[in-house]
Amino acid sequence: MNHATAVADNRYWLERQRSLEFELMKARERQCSLKRAAGAPDLMAAAPAEGESDGWMLTYLDLITVLLVMVMAMLAQALIQRHVPTQASVRLPAVAELTRVESPGALLRVPPLVVPTEPAAVEPEPVAPAVTPEVPANPLADLPLEQLGSDIEVIRHERTVSFRIDSSLLFPSGQTDLDPQGMQVLQRLAGVLKGLPQRIVVAGHTDTRTIRNDRYPSNWELSGARAGSVVRFLQQQGIAGARLMAVGLADTQPLADNASAEGRARNRRVELTLEQREAL
Repeated sequence: MNHATAVADNRYWLERQRSLEFELMKARERQCSLKRAAGAPDLMAAAPAEGESDGWMLTYLDLITVLLVMVMAMLAQALIQRHVPTQASVRLPAVAELTRVESPGALLRVPPLVVPTEPAAVEPEPVAPAVTPEVPANPLADLPLEQLGSDIEVIRHERTVSFRIDSSLLFPSGQTDLDPQGMQVLQRLAGVLKGLPQRIVVAGHTDTRTIRNDRYPSNWELSGARAGSVVRFLQQQGIAGARLMAVGLADTQPLADNASAEGRARNRRVELTLEQREAL
């Protein structure tokens, strides 16, 4: 229903309401005049019987009242159906103007329209962006290996880095005391390892030739003593003792065949393994 049609319907029902109210008022006036005439002494003989005058008039008044109520109900229904809480809500002032015309009477009052208000839009709470945990950089990836020189062999694994040194560079044959050349090699290595927090495992290795003397009954004691000498020197160079561990492995992890002199020389070594996890 558009605006013009709704206004025309409202005016029609209002005019119809006024007409019925006017007719009802006239009917009541006629009834009152007949009652006054029936009560006058000089008109008693000409007045009709009370039952005849009141019966049809009461029926007529009831009919007019019912019609008036129906018209007012239809008018109220038209006003209610016309309200749509969308774009038509901007045309409500036109309906208000119709309801402010002359009062149609006190028999029935049109209830005021209640315009429902749309709930205020609730803004969604901002969602904090997911925090991706930072992956700590691998401290073993950027070691200054160029400072070590060619005397130290570097072996990289997934989680460790090993530094392999020939025993002949560190110790005299069959001895466990570091010679000056070996100290220089370890000084360069200590300068690289000093600034790192990882634990360092120092392992001594020998070939399969058996050593038997009062100081070192077997290769186990020899390999362990050499590892201990390296650990003590690294600690003197400023590396914390809690990061260091000495292990003697004797001839249990050979790199080459002990049948040849070259193989035995390769197996006699000290390996320092820098673990990726930090020391406790």
